[in-house]
Amino acid sequence: MSDKKELFAIFGNPVEHSKSPQMHNAGFKKIDFNGNYIKHLVEDGNKIKEIFLENSYKGANITVPHKEYAYENADEVRGLAKDIKAVNTYINENGKVIAYNTDAPGFIKAIESFGGIKSVLLLGAGGTAKAISLALQKEKIEVTVLNRSENKLDFFKEHNIKCYSWENFQAKKYDLIVNSTSAGLKDEYLPCNKKLLETLFKTAKFAFDCVYGKITPFLALAKENNLEIKDGEDMLLYQGVLAFEYFTNTKASKELIEAMRKGLKEG
Repeated sequence: MSDKKELFAIFGNPVEHSKSPQMHNAGFKKIDFNGNYIKHLVEDGNKIKEIFLENSYKGANITVPHKEYAYENADEVRGLAKDIKAVNTYINENGKVIAYNTDAPGFIKAIESFGGIKSVLLLGAGGTAKAISLALQKEKIEVTVLNRSENKLDFFKEHNIKCYSWENFQAKKYDLIVNSTSAGLKDEYLPCNKKLLETLFKTAKFAFDCVYGKITPFLALAKENNLEIKDGEDMLLYQGVLAFEYFTNTKASKELIEAMRKGLKEG
């Protein structure tokens, strides 16, 4: 029966704020694909593969805090995701769970509008930071990671990425400061000490926050310091477009990308 809709979902906790369904469903409509994309709250990351298969999903996106669990539970991991050890896209390929990371290329596409960037300071050390740091490294852009605690920095050390905890960091000049933490998502927190941020912003040109759909305290402070700012909407859009190509086995046209952007802005 070709009338049966292919099912897709976004897995996360929390997930109610996600705009992925409106973006993907707008894409399905644009190319006349018989699919439906929904939100699925997942509390136990270790059950992610089980939930994916039990619900007969054709594909899924994975958001915080489950990207590492999704990597560990996949049958096969492809591309840069093998190094990142965190995935945000699942595909059901003949009953096998295939995993990708579209955050990495999505981020690179999102910062293109800033122009030539030579150095980046990345705040946070979670799955998103891992993806972004390796994507930047691959593009030969100098990246430094700054995290509250030392114990999450092993990954970056293994990949020869400069990394510091708050205790041993000395501020330098960076073109772009990126917040990959969830600070500002549902609160008014900054990702690190205000004084340190102001010092960094004095010599930086750009600030990017992976949180989307709002001016976070991080971006507001960057703007006060005359930096060009950008929220995570483009990153969400481009990682979504790449996932959509995997979901539907199609190459995204400009028209499709615009339809998905429009879907993202609705509601």
